[in-house]
This record gives sequence, structure tokens and C-alpha cells, in this order.
Amino acid sequence: MEHTRQSTMKALAIDRFGGMDTVKTQELPTPEPNSNQVLVKVEYAGIGFWDIAEREGMFAARQPKKPEFPYVLGSEGAGEVVAVGSGIQHLKEGDRVFGLSIGRMPKSGFFAEYVVLDADRVWPLPGELDTIQAGTLPVDGATAVRGLRDILKLRKGESLMIFGAGGGIGHMAIQFAKKMGVRVFSIASGEDGVELARRLGSDQVVEGHSDNFVNKAKEFAPEGFDAALVTSGKKGAEEALTALRNGGRTAYPNGIKSAPQVRSGISIQNFNADYDKQIMDDMIQWIQSGSGSFEVKVDKTFSLDQAAEALKALEEHYIGRIAFKMR
Repeated sequence: MEHTRQSTMKALAIDRFGGMDTVKTQELPTPEPNSNQVLVKVEYAGIGFWDIAEREGMFAARQPKKPEFPYVLGSEGAGEVVAVGSGIQHLKEGDRVFGLSIGRMPKSGFFAEYVVLDADRVWPLPGELDTIQAGTLPVDGATAVRGLRDILKLRKGESLMIFGAGGGIGHMAIQFAKKMGVRVFSIASGEDGVELARRLGSDQVVEGHSDNFVNKAKEFAPEGFDAALVTSGKKGAEEALTALRNGGRTAYPNGIKSAPQVRSGISIQNFNADYDKQIMDDMIQWIQSGSGSFEVKVDKTFSLDQAAEALKALEEHYIGRIAFKMR
């Protein structure tokens, strides 16, 4: 039976690129999927720093097509399939899915009650994740996989330092690294960040504002760390990286405002996850592989009407992720 859906929807959209004053809750027509798309009723949508960049027009500037306004924000989320294009065989109405719309034009974003997604940008919920966890998984999860596997090229038995382990990328990286058989030393902010990193399987965790975190790191890896993933540009990263061995590798994702400096003999590379279908498929396979569950920690949720508070929360202390709850 076809899902009964509204002809219009509430959405967080902009009519021009710019600051927070451009963001408004609008009543817009519910989008219709073409033959190779699905319509998803959104339950949760992840909120990240990239949403600020998108609001300011940075993503649109890289696209060949001109943006169409109103432009609905939101790059990731999860919910229920309510309409399926005629050319799609692997999904059906009622499926619980998550998806990604980052870098796509014309933009159909997740900060809305409904979103249209291309068939290659939507997947069934992986493992035991529910919609709130899956809705905040794609961007940070894919970034963690790219950094650990493709940039740092970690091998079983190596030692890894994660700076910013209580954040979105960091707490997922802990779990992926343990699936790779890597020894993980985590530096997290706040007691809640420390507790999260410890619970997710980090071999040792220290609080990033403590006086002895570098000494603890050197005790954990007396010969120096093989690799480090820096997910935060906060003070202390460069000091922490002194614990790497000569020949050690460092990676940090796009979005860190100040690149950490390292001494001679240590490689450092900035990277972008690209968010292609292959990296997403690989991420899902990693989540479902091996023993133990995988967790995406969502610390705070907001309604669409709380957009200002939600984006302000990005600048405040939180662990894991924050999200919009649609219903």
C-alpha cells in the first residue's frame, strides 16, 4: 500500500548563501522521486561543521550547475522509504534506510521532513544501528575509514594515537581501528569523552587537558607511535605528536582550521573522504564484520525550529554527534 504523504513539508532552507540569518524554516513542496530515486521520510539528520560551509556556498561553488533556491540544507540522515522509482529493485516502501546527499546538485537536503535520494546514495540500516545512529554515521564514518585504511594504511599490531577521540570521527575511528587489530591510545576532551572512548574499546584513554597526557602516550608506545589520526585542531595536538616514532604517519581530515606541525621524519597528510559509493559500501562492511557491535554516539538532538541552537551547539562541548529529530 502506498504511503500517504503530505503535498508540502517543513524544511530548513536558504534563499541565498550567507550567515545564520539566511536560514529559515519554510513550507516547501514535497519532492517527487524520478525512476532512479527514492523518497525517504526523514526521522533524524546529522548536524556537522560542513553544514555551515554548505550554508555559506562552499559546496555549490565546486559544482558545475548553478544552485537552485530555496536550497534545503542537510547532508546525511535516516528514515523510512515511502516511494520508490520504477527503476529500483533493491529497495521497497517501508525499508529503514540511511543516506548521503553531500555535494549533490540540485540539492535535496536532509533538514526536511522528506528527502529525495539517488539510488546509489541510500543503504539499508547497517548492523544493529537504529535510525538516530545511522542518520549521523555517513560523513564521519566514511572519513574515519578513509583516514585509517587509505591514508595511514594501518596494519594489524600497529599503535595508533587518536587526538579528539570523543568527537564524531574520533569515536568511530576507535571502533574501526580495533576491528583492524590496532592498539589504540585515545586523547579525549572531558570526562564524558574519556568514558566514551574507554567504553568503545580504546586500550588506553587520557583527558586532553591533563598535564601528563604526553608522558602517558610515551609509556603506551615507548618506541613511538606508528600513526596518529588528528580529528581536532585544538591546542595540544602538536605536543601529542611528539610521541610518534621516526617514520610515523599522521593524517588529519579537511575542516581542521589549523594544520598540526610535525618534526622532520614524520609524514603528515590532509585528506577528504570523497564519500563515493565504494567507501560507503566498505564502511558498512566494516561495521557488520567481526565480533562486537558498533555504536554511533548521539549526544544531543534538536527540532528544526531550534536551528540556531543546534548550530551554536557545534561550537560547544559535546561528545559524538548532534542531530535534528524530525518527529
